[in-house]
Amino acid sequence: MVARSIRGARRGAGAAALATVLAVAVAACSNPGGGRGSGAKDSAVVGIAYEPETLSPLLGYGKDGNSKIFDGLLTQDAEMRLKPALAVALPEVSADRLTYTYKLRKGVKFSDGQPFTAKDVVYTYTTLLDAKTNNPSKGELDAVKEVRAGGDDTVVFTLKYPYAPFAQRTVLPIVPEHVASRQDVNSGAFSSAPVGTGPYTLVKWSRNEKITFQANPSYWGGAPKVKKFTMAIVKDDDVRATRLRSGDLDGAILPPNLAEGFAKDKHKKTHTAKTYDYRNVTLPSGNKVTGDTAVRRALDLAVDRKAMVDKILDGAGKPAYGPVPTGSPWFAEGTERPYDLAKAKKILDDAGWKPGADGIREKDGTRAAFPLWYLSGDKLRQDHALAYASDAKKAGIAITTQAGTWEVIEPRMKQDAVLAGGGSPGDPDFDQYALLNSALAGDGFNNMASYANPAVDKALDDGRKSGDTAARKRAYDSIQRELVKNPGYTFLTHIDHLYVVNDRWDGLSTQTEPHDHGLASGPWWNVETWAPKK
Repeated sequence: MVARSIRGARRGAGAAALATVLAVAVAACSNPGGGRGSGAKDSAVVGIAYEPETLSPLLGYGKDGNSKIFDGLLTQDAEMRLKPALAVALPEVSADRLTYTYKLRKGVKFSDGQPFTAKDVVYTYTTLLDAKTNNPSKGELDAVKEVRAGGDDTVVFTLKYPYAPFAQRTVLPIVPEHVASRQDVNSGAFSSAPVGTGPYTLVKWSRNEKITFQANPSYWGGAPKVKKFTMAIVKDDDVRATRLRSGDLDGAILPPNLAEGFAKDKHKKTHTAKTYDYRNVTLPSGNKVTGDTAVRRALDLAVDRKAMVDKILDGAGKPAYGPVPTGSPWFAEGTERPYDLAKAKKILDDAGWKPGADGIREKDGTRAAFPLWYLSGDKLRQDHALAYASDAKKAGIAITTQAGTWEVIEPRMKQDAVLAGGGSPGDPDFDQYALLNSALAGDGFNNMASYANPAVDKALDDGRKSGDTAARKRAYDSIQRELVKNPGYTFLTHIDHLYVVNDRWDGLSTQTEPHDHGLASGPWWNVETWAPKK
């Protein structure tokens, strides 16, 4: 569920959260990223809660596209529709849906002046799929059998099976073979000194402080009007709000209760982005309490999701019953779980979990108690964790909430519950395979709960390998029904992202966003097209 160790911010499932916060300062400084903006119209500062572990697409950076330094064969517009980038058109697909042919844009150069050709595409994909490459997301390209060049301006992908969302995976950033192939893919300098074809180039990366970019004047899509673009690293929600209020930052993604504090500021606008971003609690199979199906089912019913949406999100979201949000065409109607404390208690009673003297249940000498970790500084996760623990206690389950960094939390994930997050727009395979596949149990932030269900594994494969939409819908519906019977996670809410930004630029909009935030999300997903207001 949270899986991808390299996505800018780890998904708590995959780590990072609404707290994977970004802040824009449209009044940048003469010293890029140095702090309070100078009012320069050609500069912008963006604050992020978590910095990426790498800037190399070969190791997972920018895999969902829009990485600013790089381009993919395709990209996505404001409506999340695929459109050409390094390719001149959408791919030609064979009748059996096993061959995808891309014609490449001519005249494109990398930021070092060298030409972009088909060999760079072939190198990127073959290296990413190499077993020696430490890319945690390579499983998303499992369908690729071969990638080859058909001259300098054509690339042909051959698939093992008709993977329906394959074109959506070709937003993957392309790296230059002439640079990346000359160094170790896992430890070379490319991960912190990248070269790409994108609208921006890296100036400097000061770890735990800021990442500074400058516009690529020879960008094939046209030189950006925002000439300096800096990502300041601001990990704490409250600190981000304080810096926004003081003018040190001119924009931020904030939890609803903090965003509300700027509602009357005439110089700032609030932008709302619909998302697939969810918060959930991992229930590790290796823990005697959280691994018990009765406990899992009881918690699924004991949690008051609507209260979380109303009180924690101030209505900016909706209850979550799985990774697929209600309203999505992939959502299985009838899998909603209403709050039912009485039924939760009965499930526990029937399973032999009896209340002790203090009201906390016990079974065979095991007390119904476990720790729940959440990420330090993330108010949304904290509030969700506290509400979940409060609801669980009413059912006779004692949860101790604890804050920590990912360095503290990660070694404990196989035994301890985590207030996690995840969610990916587009195809259900993107999120569910890594979240629920038993083969990925305990693999970093993949399948953090070590969930194992043969019926789900089969449906995941069926959904991934079938080219028939109706068959795929049946597969993903069956997964959601299995999660009702044995939930390895308690899904809590799907969250809208709220951004408060100084109203000084034209061109701001939002896309449907994933859980993870990096360079791409927020009103600055298209910062290269912004223009200063006149």
